[in-house]
Amino acid sequence: MIAAGALFAVSHSGGKDSQAQMIRLRSIVPPDQLVVVHAPLGRVEWPGTLAHIRATIGDTPLILAPASTDLLAMVRRRGSWPTPAIRQCTSDLKRGPIERELRRYLKANPRFGGRIVSCMGLRADESPNRAKRPALKFSERNSKAGRQWWEWLPIHHWSEPRVFAEIAAAGERPHWVYAKGMSRCSCSFCIMATRKDLRRAARLRPRLAAEYIALEEEIDHTLSPTRVPLREIIA
Repeated sequence: MIAAGALFAVSHSGGKDSQAQMIRLRSIVPPDQLVVVHAPLGRVEWPGTLAHIRATIGDTPLILAPASTDLLAMVRRRGSWPTPAIRQCTSDLKRGPIERELRRYLKANPRFGGRIVSCMGLRADESPNRAKRPALKFSERNSKAGRQWWEWLPIHHWSEPRVFAEIAAAGERPHWVYAKGMSRCSCSFCIMATRKDLRRAARLRPRLAAEYIALEEEIDHTLSPTRVPLREIIA
């Protein structure tokens, strides 16, 4: 696909895996075949995320893929939080908007011949489900209207120490939240987060924590799959 002149679209959350993936891809894909896409998450995103992405992607074009709503509005409307099994936050706020913008970009740039490789920084050692995912997969769902769409996980086999090592070797620094004790850089308060991360996030963003707590109590449903209220977790 590199030799065929395909577009390589790098999904970038601002986290360490996205950053390491970008470093890897810049070493093997010609610059004029690379584009970065980010789904901004509004007030639930860590401050400085977009600035961090821009500072670490060089001259690579950046596409923003906003959703029509935000997480807290979506939760209030549905009356429940997403769960690890039903992750509307990923499908509605990230994957859907990103695929929409990539279809538009591909259509507006016919020089790629409808060929695209959508790259994500998912790693096998993050979870059993991610370990089972193939590193390369043809997307039947997106390969329509003359498109040939592949999904690739370039650092699927990398360990977490290697991720941080690659970032350091490139002369870059990871997102500031890692230095503050967070193990992940996703939404500030993520349904997949450990209790330690939720407590740390509450210290870093107390006003947002209060908003999450109020919403939990309003809809009588907890963010954490453990069903322990956020108020108790961070107390």
